Amino acid sequence: MPTILGQNQYGKAENRVVKIVRDGDTHHIKDLNVSVALSGDMDDVHYSGSNANVLPTDTTKNTVFAFAKEHGIESAEQFGIHLARHFVSSQEPIHRARIRIEEYAWERIATSDANSRFIGADEVQHSFARKGMETRVSQITYDGENWEIISGLKDLTVMNSTNSEFWGYVKDKYTTLKEAYDRILATDVSARWRYNWTSDEQPMPNWEKSYEQARKHMLHAFAETYSLSLQQTLYQMGSRIINSRSEIDEIRFSLPNNHHFLVDLEPFGLKNDHEVYFAADRPYGLIEATVLRDGVEPKIPVDMTNL
Repeated sequence: MPTILGQNQYGKAENRVVKIVRDGDTHHIKDLNVSVALSGDMDDVHYSGSNANVLPTDTTKNTVFAFAKEHGIESAEQFGIHLARHFVSSQEPIHRARIRIEEYAWERIATSDANSRFIGADEVQHSFARKGMETRVSQITYDGENWEIISGLKDLTVMNSTNSEFWGYVKDKYTTLKEAYDRILATDVSARWRYNWTSDEQPMPNWEKSYEQARKHMLHAFAETYSLSLQQTLYQMGSRIINSRSEIDEIRFSLPNNHHFLVDLEPFGLKNDHEVYFAADRPYGLIEATVLRDGVEPKIPVDMTNL
């Protein structure tokens, strides 16, 4: 039975690049995991094995490291834009480049005054510790004319120890869950937001400031919402970002409900007044939704597993 080639792409995945900027004795770190995927006129390499249009994946790897030196890493988004533009504009067979980037945050280690004097420096500015488990993510796609920038984060664990309820839900013969009027609300935030910057003719957003502000508004909404459901909290988080950041048109969340159940201490003659909980890691409720600026069509994939 005849066959034809469908969608295809190739590249070098998970290039770990660490860039150190030395400002005198003060150092700054950018730690990225960069994946390159290229597509275009690649029929021949699949049908006949001809590599005439193939830029080696090893070359894409080398480009990542060379660009870290040549262009620096101002932000994950800006670095991805440099790479995508280069691959599409420098290689005629390549029509589309997708750059996915994970960024790992580091924070400076504060040292004691005694230790600083001991090593002969007033202040240590070159020692860092990995900051939490949160990972910043970006996907930059370019087809030679139009850009699509999707940024966000994953593994940001947050918790409200009160100001959360869950009651009034549907009950059937299999329902055993008791209504809660004061509960812990906890989740591991996975969020992706899409910028409305699509053309070189538009003013480019300040990627670093935009990320910091989106994250801030997200956390403020989580903390300040008196929650009757995780869905309500999700919508408030997305709305706060859309209403506060004009450069963002769409945001999608995937929020596991990290359940915390009150432990029954009565068998031990103890009263549990919302003090001791069992943290259940599975199974968990999974709440997912997209929040959009009015009039905007959704473009972020519903399944963010590989985004």
